[in-house]
Formats: sequence, structure tokens, C-alpha cells
Amino acid sequence: MRNIDRFLDDLAAFKAPRVFNPWREVDAAHDIGKDAPAIRRDHLRRYLAERVGHAKVLLVAEAAGYQGCKFTGLAMTSERQLLAAGPMDDVYFTGEKRRTSRTSVKPAGFNEPTATVVWRTLLTAGLRGREWVNWNTFAWHPFEDGALSNRTPTRQELEAGAPALERFLALFPGVPVVTVGEKARGKLGELGVEALAAVRHPAYGGAAEFGRGIERLLEAQRR
Repeated sequence: MRNIDRFLDDLAAFKAPRVFNPWREVDAAHDIGKDAPAIRRDHLRRYLAERVGHAKVLLVAEAAGYQGCKFTGLAMTSERQLLAAGPMDDVYFTGEKRRTSRTSVKPAGFNEPTATVVWRTLLTAGLRGREWVNWNTFAWHPFEDGALSNRTPTRQELEAGAPALERFLALFPGVPVVTVGEKARGKLGELGVEALAAVRHPAYGGAAEFGRGIERLLEAQRR
């Protein structure tokens, strides 16, 4: 657990212009209050702890989004998914799951289409929740026009975030990496990490192709 705590400390320490750090910063306009970063950190700590030693694959995409990780602290996972799960439901992690966005902003919690597709696809394909880990090459949330927007991380941001990506990978030594989208594939290649496979990002009409890529990957692993 100490390795995870040190990793979380590193994540929380990161700061850059037009980048929101879910594990350190408070979004005064949309967060429930000053406890929001601590809630997101607790979510991530339990999520990672329950997967170390169990994960069979690391699913690495591009960057945190405002409808997902910004409010949950978990890559490619949305509030609506966590809120629909009970305390004993360990698909995501065991125990209490809390929202960090104000109900006045999104009464049912934020819902990220990519998160919905990713979790549904891998669970339907036969993996258990603890058997894979969602992550991003750039762990934090780069925004464009206000907090509730997304943008592609710059090359400089990806380079600045590379040490955190390497520390994440070190938590899961020997676990195969599957990249989601071209940005992730390129960055992992630059780090000398050989991905087991590359799949289409499910956004912008890519859900079906993402699903086929995951199915081919898992079928190959079963042989």
C-alpha cells in the first residue's frame, strides 16, 4: 500500500496551466466542497489496491475527461456508474462510493460515454472488474473553455506526465498493456513500452470497433 500512497502523492503534486488535478484541486463551481479531492483520492486508492496482484491487462487511454475521472478520480469511470453500484459491489471497488459533483449540476451524476462502453465491453467479454485497470497516458484533466470541457494534452504535457505513467506501470510489473487510441500508443512507444495490442478509442463512433478489438485480444489470450 505504501507504493500506492507514494504514487497518489505524486499525482496530487502535479500542477500545470489549463489542467485540473482531481486528487488535489477543488472545482469551486462544480464540486460538492473542499472534501472532493480527498474523496477522489480514496476512490483511486481502493481501486488500485484491489487490482494489484489481480490485474491481467492494463487499458491505457489518453487523458482524464470531465464527465469521468474529473469527478470520480478513476480513469474511464463515471459518477453515474459508481452511484448505481452498492457498497458491496466490488466491480469498481468495495465500500462506499461517493459523488463529488454538486447535484445541482448533474442530479444523477456525470455520465461519460467512453466509460460506459469500456466497462460494458470488458465485463461482457468475461473479465471481472479487478482483472483489468483503466488508466491514461496523461493522468489529469486538460480543459479548453472552462472546467467542463476536454482537450487533447500537448506534447509538453505528455512529457511532463510521463514519470507518473511510468510509476503507474511499475505498480503492475509484467501485466500486459493495451493502448486505447493513437495518442496512447504513441506515448507508450516513446517510453519503450511494448503494448500487447492497440484498440480503437470508443469515442466518435468507435465503440463497435473498440469492442471487436477487445474480443480479438481476449480470444488470442485464451488460446
